[in-house]
Amino acid sequence: MTRKRIAAFVTAALALLALAVEPVAAQNSLNDELITGLNLELLYVAIVIAVIVEAVLIYTVVRYKDSDEAKPTQENRRLEITWTVTTAIILLFVGVASYQVLGVQAIGGVTAASNPDAVEPAVTHDFPGAVGPPEGEADDVVEVEVVAQKYYWNYNYPEETVNGNESRYVSASSLNDEPMVIPKDTTVYLHVTSLDWLHAVHAPDLGLKQDAFPEKYNTISTEAYEEGTYQLYCAEYCGVGHSSMLGEIKVVSQSEYQQWLDEKKSEMTADE
Repeated sequence: MTRKRIAAFVTAALALLALAVEPVAAQNSLNDELITGLNLELLYVAIVIAVIVEAVLIYTVVRYKDSDEAKPTQENRRLEITWTVTTAIILLFVGVASYQVLGVQAIGGVTAASNPDAVEPAVTHDFPGAVGPPEGEADDVVEVEVVAQKYYWNYNYPEETVNGNESRYVSASSLNDEPMVIPKDTTVYLHVTSLDWLHAVHAPDLGLKQDAFPEKYNTISTEAYEEGTYQLYCAEYCGVGHSSMLGEIKVVSQSEYQQWLDEKKSEMTADE
């Protein structure tokens, strides 16, 4: 009878936990989708393990609550082999699932992926580390140079690249309350660097985070799914102005992005 009650309790607990897990909402970007998917996979496994452990604990308490004297445990080789093999399987699952996500270019970074046919990255500084898009995909990729500086962000959109040296580019700055503008449903390469000391790009709602090292590029990629404005933070303490080093990433349609770019080009031409 006790075992039946325990089994009923475990079944009810699993049902309640399944109901408690909210449906996955629409993700804002490829990065956000991959990270959320991995977290949910690990959560489901953790729920099952937690329920099993608690069920065994409750059964043990109920089963032996009236024992007058504790008895020493006895060797059970079958049980030891079972939990050792089970633990190994769980760790293997976690490792494989994590590697499948971390190995993706959008999460592990462009520099973590093999890219032997990459074109010259569109950057304005002669710093190492930047990686351009593959040659066959260069026309379909938007490149943005994200330059950190105490205590603001500059966003450069190169227009002409000659042997890796930039001669003309569209620029925006958080110093002027301007957002980084990127098109929806388009692969975007972000070449992140710093001109003074360590900063870090962090847009949690887009699943983006990358250190900005002085005189070195880190290239990351993303593809935003939902239009909107997303908060950008500096995630590395960088001095007295750290808390105010904020920015925004604005995701717009292809047509709106092109219109914004044309307006910026007109402003650039008028200033020359």
